[in-house]
Amino acid sequence: MNFAGNSLVAAIVLAAPLVAQPALAEDSRPTPHIVVTGEGTASITPDTAILTLSVVREADTARAALDANSAAMADVLAAMQEEGVAERDLQTSNFSIEPKYVYPQSSSNGDREPPRIVGYAVHNTLTVRIRNLDRLGAVLDTSVSLGVNQGGNIVFSNDDPSEAVTEARVAAMKDAMARAKTLTDAAGIGLGKVLEISESSQGGAPEPLAKVRSAMVEAASAVPVATGENTYRVTVNVSFALDQ
Repeated sequence: MNFAGNSLVAAIVLAAPLVAQPALAEDSRPTPHIVVTGEGTASITPDTAILTLSVVREADTARAALDANSAAMADVLAAMQEEGVAERDLQTSNFSIEPKYVYPQSSSNGDREPPRIVGYAVHNTLTVRIRNLDRLGAVLDTSVSLGVNQGGNIVFSNDDPSEAVTEARVAAMKDAMARAKTLTDAAGIGLGKVLEISESSQGGAPEPLAKVRSAMVEAASAVPVATGENTYRVTVNVSFALDQ
């Protein structure tokens, strides 16, 4: 009788998982859901400009070209500080010394002499952050007067764009919710709770659109500059459960 009782217990234990399996399989089914993408933008007036100014000097020797370039750049740096640009906003971003070659033509028998160096060019590029945009035109004019002969590119940005980015995020989320509601209403099903939200943007953070502009620094007086607006864009991907 003991053996019979043990067999009965074992049969019940073994049978229990078989009864529970359909319930487990049903719980493991994926939740019906919909994934939508929302976009939001916000525009604000820039408060900062980043200039790229280059001084190029050429001479017969590398030493002479370097001396001429260094003198011109020293004048530019001094002028920037006189315009109120802080030292932390001045940075050398590129420096190079390049030989200039002459390539002789081939002779009648096809021989060609090797190229020879006839001089040197020294490039020195300065990146300047202007925090007072009212002085931007004057800074450009001063830099050209002191010998800047390349560059002039301007990037308009914002020192703290967090409010604009937050506004764009809110707009993106509202857009995603509106898209999801439109789709589920059209399908005749209910929209459930949010399952997942992810944010994506170029370069890992929202960036101004078309923020790069160029200034043609050829005028004899202060250069007129139009700042326009910076537009920040945020994209979100949102997963919603479906009520069926």
